[in-house]
Amino acid sequence: MEPKRLFDFIHYQQENHPLEEAFGNRVDGKWAFISTQKAIDLANKVSRGLLKLGVQAGDKIAVAVYKNRPEWVVLDIGIQQIGAINVPVYPTISPREYEYIFNDSGVKYCFVGSDDLYDKVRKAQQEVPSLKEVYTFDRQQGRPYWEDIFSEEGQGEVEARKAAVLPEALATIIYTSGTTGNPKGVMLSHHNIVSNVLSVKNIFPIEAGDRILSFLPICHIFERVALYVYTFKCTSIAFTGTDNLGGDEGDLKAVRPHFFTTVPRLLEKVYEKIYNKGLALTGAKKSLFFWALSLTEDYEYDKTYTGLAGLKYSIADKLIFSKWREALGGRVKGIVTGAAPCPIKMARVFSAAGIPIREGYGLTETSPGLAVGRFEPGGAMLGTIGPAIEGVELLIDASDGDYREGEGEILAKGPNIMMGYYNKPEATAEVMKEINGERWFCTGDIGTLVEKAGGGKFLKITDRKKELLKTSGGKYVAPAPIENKIKEDFLVEQVMVVGDKQKFVSALIIPSEETLHDWCGRHNIQWSSLAEAVASPLVNEKFEEIIARYNPLFSKTEQIKKFRLIAASWDPIKTDGTEAELTPTMKLKRRVIMEKYQDVIESIYAEVEAPAG
Repeated sequence: MEPKRLFDFIHYQQENHPLEEAFGNRVDGKWAFISTQKAIDLANKVSRGLLKLGVQAGDKIAVAVYKNRPEWVVLDIGIQQIGAINVPVYPTISPREYEYIFNDSGVKYCFVGSDDLYDKVRKAQQEVPSLKEVYTFDRQQGRPYWEDIFSEEGQGEVEARKAAVLPEALATIIYTSGTTGNPKGVMLSHHNIVSNVLSVKNIFPIEAGDRILSFLPICHIFERVALYVYTFKCTSIAFTGTDNLGGDEGDLKAVRPHFFTTVPRLLEKVYEKIYNKGLALTGAKKSLFFWALSLTEDYEYDKTYTGLAGLKYSIADKLIFSKWREALGGRVKGIVTGAAPCPIKMARVFSAAGIPIREGYGLTETSPGLAVGRFEPGGAMLGTIGPAIEGVELLIDASDGDYREGEGEILAKGPNIMMGYYNKPEATAEVMKEINGERWFCTGDIGTLVEKAGGGKFLKITDRKKELLKTSGGKYVAPAPIENKIKEDFLVEQVMVVGDKQKFVSALIIPSEETLHDWCGRHNIQWSSLAEAVASPLVNEKFEEIIARYNPLFSKTEQIKKFRLIAASWDPIKTDGTEAELTPTMKLKRRVIMEKYQDVIESIYAEVEAPAG
């Protein structure tokens, strides 16, 4: 029977393809897995324990971990099957943000992973009257341990609660990153998420028994839905963190995954390491490396190589690309990226090397998938996301903005659209729009639908509606495409385009410290610190070359006229008490950055003005 509620997925696996190694992670350096049946047994112990604590249907239970782990899965099932609500929270947020989320949702209990999470949540608890207790997933002296709640009695009540959970019932509240002010709690029902899982289950190129590596935070809806897909498809899931992936001892080689999801920045880091290894080669080996790399420059999805081109590619594949695949474990059937735009260069070079990359797009409010590139022939197109997933309708609405021809705000309709924002009916109303008697969700993203040769419409994202700049000359500029293109250069760690109400567009650039250090060494530029490096005329000349290389790709209005190199790090969490420049999903907090660097921005426009675009 097809699952209808989120906790049905594990039971579907048990009935159809039970696994001895269903969920695992490293414990004291060694891999440890639990079976499908063990996950169910533990989840029932959690459910019985929560009932013993007096948890009622609709009560909110929070969970925060730094690294994905089987306990998260078990707790998730245990919470859901008694009708309680899982409120996952990012581990990197501050006690103040925990305080806001817990009070807004009325959290009763919280379960946390290692490091400073217990202390942070306990600090927030002082201002959260509803929060009764905080439990840890790791034994810590003097602190409540999650197994302390386990109970062997009351399974009959658990079964009765399970039967009473309807598909339309609220399953989880996920708080958005909060790029503008406090986060909003997105209410998603079982049906919202299950519909998305069933729509994408056959898109992922995986089959029962395959091994998955999961390292993106499960508290984010992208990885969480992927986790439900993996469970439904009866695959074995190995949990890890982003800091344990690469190298000979890394988890990519240890797990040898058939599939995983990632964010584009991690792909860029992998490619950067591959590229730098190529630079370190000498003689024929170096020539061969860059010759092979040059073969990827005109790659398109579904491209086949025949004749002389086929021979060249075969040689490159055997000598160079096979080593790239081996670095990722040697068995990867495909990778789906999300949470941020994937540079075309990354999708092209990895796919050409036999590591198929596809991009997915969606929002927390859409559970999350709206469109994703397919792995079968004709199902993907470089420069686009891909077609809408089954059951989802997309509409490009240009009725309330000054957009380029064919562009407009992306609206969506389908069973995956959220129930609304928790405690915020006005905010919910703001993102819903009625067209011809139908209610559409307004994504806030600008895009277009591209006709693909051979048929089909593929979604292309061009920018965020709220992030569009308007120059003093009245021209709209979309910063994201410019930023994403400039970040393709290894010397650029972060960039933010500025220029709202100004005569021309400029940029704040954070150099990649490690890459810049290497570059300075190769060019005999003395290095003492990043701060001194960004003041170097030679370094600034190099970045002028980078900007000059990318500017012709954009219209005159969109071209960067001036920039400033910043000796800093933009992070999703700050330990000095200041507000972070990035959201937990690594998106720019433009308001925060504008405020922090107001003097720098003003200095750009106080100089002799560049010609207006």
